[in-house]
Amino acid sequence: MFSVVDPIPRALRSEPAIAPPPKHRRSSSDLWRMLPYLFPYRVRWISMFVVAIASLCATVSIPLMTKAVIDGPVRHQDQQGLWLLGAAAMGVGVTEAVLWFIRRWLVSRATMGVEADIRKDLYARLQILPMSFHGRWQSGQLLSRIMNDLSTIRRFMSFGLLFLILNGLQIAAVTAILLSMYWPLGVVVLLSIVPITLTVLHFQQEYTRLSRLAQDQAGHVATHVEESALGLRVVKSFGREDYVFDRFDKQLTNLYDTQVSRVSVSAKFWTLLEIIPNLTLIIVLGFGAYAAGHGYVTMGTLVAFITMMLSLVWPIASLGFLLSMTQESFTAANRIAEIFDAPQEIVDGPKHEAPRGGRLELVDVGFRFPDASDDDFALRHVTVTVEPGETLALVGSTGSGKSVLTALLSRLYDVTEGSICIDGQDIRELSLPALRQTVATAFEDPTLFSMSVAENLRLGRPDATDADLRQAIEVAAAEFVYDLPFGLDTRIGEQGMSLSGGQRQRLSLARAILAGPKILVLDDTLSALDVHTEAVVEEALRRVLHAVTGIVVAHRASTVLLADKVALLDGVNGAGTITHVGTHADLLATVPKYRYLLAADDELDDGSERVCDWENDEDRTRLDHVIEEHEPRGYVTSEAERR
Repeated sequence: MFSVVDPIPRALRSEPAIAPPPKHRRSSSDLWRMLPYLFPYRVRWISMFVVAIASLCATVSIPLMTKAVIDGPVRHQDQQGLWLLGAAAMGVGVTEAVLWFIRRWLVSRATMGVEADIRKDLYARLQILPMSFHGRWQSGQLLSRIMNDLSTIRRFMSFGLLFLILNGLQIAAVTAILLSMYWPLGVVVLLSIVPITLTVLHFQQEYTRLSRLAQDQAGHVATHVEESALGLRVVKSFGREDYVFDRFDKQLTNLYDTQVSRVSVSAKFWTLLEIIPNLTLIIVLGFGAYAAGHGYVTMGTLVAFITMMLSLVWPIASLGFLLSMTQESFTAANRIAEIFDAPQEIVDGPKHEAPRGGRLELVDVGFRFPDASDDDFALRHVTVTVEPGETLALVGSTGSGKSVLTALLSRLYDVTEGSICIDGQDIRELSLPALRQTVATAFEDPTLFSMSVAENLRLGRPDATDADLRQAIEVAAAEFVYDLPFGLDTRIGEQGMSLSGGQRQRLSLARAILAGPKILVLDDTLSALDVHTEAVVEEALRRVLHAVTGIVVAHRASTVLLADKVALLDGVNGAGTITHVGTHADLLATVPKYRYLLAADDELDDGSERVCDWENDEDRTRLDHVIEEHEPRGYVTSEAERR
């Protein structure tokens, strides 16, 4: 990736809104770490809770007003008092309905803002995490977290959290009122809370485990769908639709089985939470009838007691649903925190001014991937210097580390050993925007985005003029864009699949040139071009490369001829290193391995190991004969090079 303007706000590059977790945290702690996102909406949240508590007070007051009606106007046949208390009860009921509407309106606006804020920070975090992170994670897992898991947290904050608090308050308040009305029956209600608590503790751990497993499996399904959509041409070309479907069916079946197991646990949970309140109600009705018959309580008190107890049925029964939602939110927050807590590894240096010269120096560079063993290096002891205006071609066999080396220049990965310097400054001392303004890369397998051609080209330089675009398009021989239905405004499909491989490469090359870097890296960018288009592009590139420091990964002799000097990458003890540096003619004359790598004929494949190890004159003469016989056009430019 290359960019002139860093798209990530500096506040997001430094620290996410979520603080680092404690060393041994509970599964619930990650959800509480989301609370700072509530602060911008605290006025609405406070208003929402005030309205909700007022609504709760209205709910509780209605049974008390019923008691007053029965023991007052009804008992004494006071018609005027009955109309007065009835009107008051109706007013309380209307007020309760209005308060419910206001609360729902406040909570929806507040929680949707929280979800949007977390999603933006999470997306920004994904942009600054290193390539090593993205190499370990499936894209479907990331998509599942940024969409499904955040929606789960929003639903909990907008509904679950509020009702968990309100229902807890309602249970406590109503139980206290019931104890004050008639304490023997109040004790029965209070004792019923004990088996409910035991039920919650019994099912909580298993439901949490199944919730996390289901969310992870949903991420696997999303990954499979995404890969199948992007690789549809390959699947169809091999006639493997059934195979892909069977893989999808297997993953979906695993998710289905997990979801059924989770529903089974939830059903047992809900059943017990339904049975316990109903049994309690039966006991209360029996003892209440006995108490009313013997004059221990008034009829109004009994009716109010039963009415108020019935108001506890929903809060108690809903605990199963609310606690299930809470556990899902805990696991969702844990999955999101895994992204926020992932080490950034590649961070900004203190210097924000881009180098002006472009002198590139690699000093004893070594690199191994983060998950590799200590002695499993991809590159080791790489030392080379490229002066401004000079172009270096990297030549090596597959797996020798050419693409890895180009990725180190823009800090897609950081070196493990040694240093890379531009104008004498270690690139780790530069800020990422300054470095990526200096280094632009055109990749062999270019990525184009689902937006217009002009937007794709301006990705590395948003302020580029139309004249700049035309110049870059001309150098990359990408004039085909003018023949598209809407020219530069034509939206190209996802991954640029509506274009050919060569067209995508030329747009990628134009994008890198348009960025105006001091160091231009071409990672085998011309591999998909035909020989005629390649010749046109190379002729234009020669003019561009004279003004920059160029690094060209090459497999063809014609591409090598763009460079002033060549570095041969070869594997030594499993790690790629530069074994020879010189001009094309010098290496062609003195390094058999180099001559073999540029010989384009299958006849050389059978004797590859022998070619690399030939030392005597007879073998070298034989190699000269084979290369001369199968020499590609443009391979040599003089008789000296042929010798």
